[in-house]
Amino acid sequence: MGETTGFLRYDRELPPRRPVPVRLRDFGEIYEPATTEHIRTQAARCMDCGIPFCNDGCPLGNLIPEWNDLVHDDHWRQASERLHATNNFPEFTGRLCPAPCEASCVLSINAKPVTIELIEKSIADRSWAEGWVTPVRPAQGTGRSVAVVGSGPAGLAAAQQLTRAGHRVVVFERDDRLGGLLRYGIPDFKMDKALIDQRLAQMVAEGTEMRTGVEVGVDITVDGLRAEFDAIVLATGSTVPRPLAIPGADLLGVHWAMDYLTEANRVVAGDIEEPAVSAQGKRVLIIGGGDTAADCLGTAHRQGATHVIQFDINPKPPEERDAHHNPWPLWPLVYRESPAHEEGGERSFAINTVRVVDDGSGGVSAVRAVQVERHLVDGQKVYEPVPGSEFDVECDLVLVALGFTGPARGGLVDGLGVDIDSRGVIVRDHEWQTSVGGVFVCGDAGRGQSLVVWAIAEGRAAAASVDRYLTGSTLLAAPVPPD
Repeated sequence: MGETTGFLRYDRELPPRRPVPVRLRDFGEIYEPATTEHIRTQAARCMDCGIPFCNDGCPLGNLIPEWNDLVHDDHWRQASERLHATNNFPEFTGRLCPAPCEASCVLSINAKPVTIELIEKSIADRSWAEGWVTPVRPAQGTGRSVAVVGSGPAGLAAAQQLTRAGHRVVVFERDDRLGGLLRYGIPDFKMDKALIDQRLAQMVAEGTEMRTGVEVGVDITVDGLRAEFDAIVLATGSTVPRPLAIPGADLLGVHWAMDYLTEANRVVAGDIEEPAVSAQGKRVLIIGGGDTAADCLGTAHRQGATHVIQFDINPKPPEERDAHHNPWPLWPLVYRESPAHEEGGERSFAINTVRVVDDGSGGVSAVRAVQVERHLVDGQKVYEPVPGSEFDVECDLVLVALGFTGPARGGLVDGLGVDIDSRGVIVRDHEWQTSVGGVFVCGDAGRGQSLVVWAIAEGRAAAASVDRYLTGSTLLAAPVPPD
């Protein structure tokens, strides 16, 4: 490594965030840019650990020690080449991934891990700024064609890999813009959408065809799709929201988190002037404790909510890892705060929602909740209400962020006749193929809701299987096997 004792000499340090009063005025990205010297110093903390568990912690198998060393030695272009060798979209993962690589960093056994995600983001951003990211066109075509349904990170990764393998690839997206949840589910304060557009421009220049506003099974028949293409990749995501099964869930003022975030993103993009649902001047209650709930929190603050409360049914995690039940290098089950939590609002744990209270005219006046205790019964989590702990929270807007149960059924999924498992996701075999020959699935549609890094990894792996299915062999990397 560049400095074998760097991890002893330097502390982990992230670039500063923009001050809260400043960043709440807009939807710009939260972090200030880091200097080159800062990044090189952080890269120097990568220790000569012998076995880089970070490689295994990353679903993409990113060559982390290699590009850390190259950055430290100021070989940024070579670092970009090593990064892009395993990751199609490091500018996405460098901003959105929760960094399981850092959790498995050997340094994190008894110290703070290397700032791997920051270094990744910095390499990616410099690659674009220096013009090192250019179209990678195939040497020759195969004469075979592939339809990729869905333009989220899994679909785009599969499409780029298959195009570079020489196939004719067409991406079908039912929305008016490409990017899936990257476009409409992630607020701009986490990732500027110009990053999606510049990567799409590269893909189009490579030969990938993009068709927006096309819902397969509605605007084009399933039979028509199968007749036109030699293989189909389903990358539609897990889009069916988990229901809020309590009285009053259908009242005016109760909205799915993803609908709320989509409208907010459309305003930022300039597609619409005002969102259908806004938190401006409202008391907001967010039901859910994950990343989507935090995105709603940050968005509500920027829209001018008067007060925001977030309910999480799970107990508050511990500050430190339980080394006995949750040892390194497993993902640490510890308390975390996103930048949105830094911006205000209340965060309550071990709370279950019981009822949404009608204001008398079909709207929301309050939410009734109860404290709960979590127990394990036959290995399953059970939440038992604490007697006498019910309480009401006055609110005007309720945002439901309870996750997703699988891909939408209907024209495409039902028309193809692919098997669905008990979780509601599409069944795939060891080659990423569904129960229907020539139809493959990757990302959340087959895995269930997960991380952006898993989506890209599955897209790359599924592309290798499709290439092998069409040609008998493949040179494409397959970083992960199906579950």
